[in-house]
Amino acid sequence: MSLKERQPKSKQPESIQQESSLPERVGSLTANSGALMHTEIMSLNVGPQHPSTHGVLRLVVDMDGEFVIKVTPHMGYLHTGFEKTFEHRTYQQGVTYAPRTDYLHSFGHELAWVLGVEKLMQADVPERATTVRVILHELGRISSHLVFLGTALMDLGAITLFFYCFREKEAVQDLFEEVCGYRMNQGYFRVGGLSRDIPDDWAGHVQTFCDTFDKHVDEYASMFATNPIFLDRATGVGVITAEAAIDLGLTGPNLRASGVPLDHRKATPYCDYDSYEFNVPTSQKGDSHARFLLRLEELRESAKIIRQALKRLKPGPVKDPNRKISLPPRPELESSMEAVIHHFKLVTEGFHPPLGEVYVPVETARGEVGYYIISDGGSMPYRVKIRAPSFVNLQALEYACVGGQFADLITVLATIDPVLGDVDR
Repeated sequence: MSLKERQPKSKQPESIQQESSLPERVGSLTANSGALMHTEIMSLNVGPQHPSTHGVLRLVVDMDGEFVIKVTPHMGYLHTGFEKTFEHRTYQQGVTYAPRTDYLHSFGHELAWVLGVEKLMQADVPERATTVRVILHELGRISSHLVFLGTALMDLGAITLFFYCFREKEAVQDLFEEVCGYRMNQGYFRVGGLSRDIPDDWAGHVQTFCDTFDKHVDEYASMFATNPIFLDRATGVGVITAEAAIDLGLTGPNLRASGVPLDHRKATPYCDYDSYEFNVPTSQKGDSHARFLLRLEELRESAKIIRQALKRLKPGPVKDPNRKISLPPRPELESSMEAVIHHFKLVTEGFHPPLGEVYVPVETARGEVGYYIISDGGSMPYRVKIRAPSFVNLQALEYACVGGQFADLITVLATIDPVLGDVDR
């Protein structure tokens, strides 16, 4: 079945709906319009600096009047070369680059990287470090989804919610700054645990945030979920069927909005996620409306997970005690020559994982993130390949947009929620 035949045609004039090939559609338009004597296909560049592209993305859109007949994404304007950079840095130094791949859910990439290396090293991660990772991972998901809601609705012309969402996003970034000193691109995780323990009063601040967050989510929903303009712009727009979503390799909210309940926190649990109680929101509609509301529900589930993690947070170490992986405590450097030697070797050379290859999938705000790492026994990876969800999810853009109007393309792009650093890596 061709791409055009799979598209919903409800937004097209009847004369277009009845035709499948482009020449027939052009002929139909000409025959049914006394004033229109000739129809030309117009190619329109959207980007690479267009405000609605969510990053440096260029789309070449072929249009038949107001209707989209082809969408060609052109990527590479933000190419960072992170995959090759990983191969020229020690495993611990890789933590610096992972969060910059997706700056909106940076803890997701950090976690995917360290889990992969820890699997190679058979590291023993302390329970406290694992629990803190879960809290930060979910706070990162909340922060990313808040940016999605605010900016996606702004693309549709609704400005007010942007300020409300960023009110809570700023609160989350304050929590990040408290724990590690950075509001973005934190680099706080380490192979074997955390760079340092959380502040004494930080858990209380997180609890305070969670206590009021559900009310704020209700506030967001009241502002747009039943708005007739929003419903008209999103309902039935950019439909992606479950079969198409699987064929295109979609993951994350975009896949679950099409009715496929895949969430790696439950399917392939990591960080003891299988011991947490939470739901995986799904929808059978597969349209832009479903992708909006599904992320709204995921905000509540992330807050639920954080509350459970806070109750589990117990005193203890936050680094693997194996000195082949973790730097020794700083006070030991003043009295132990062995500690100084270990510190010097780890900082200058790094550790040496055994020969092998590894991949650990992690569920981020955009879907499955994983770092395929090949070790040749050296202190740096032989090969690193990032499974980035935004790159894969953009494949669905043409499928979802062809047959709809140009105005709907902006809606669909917003609900796919790509981050271009996640694409051009």
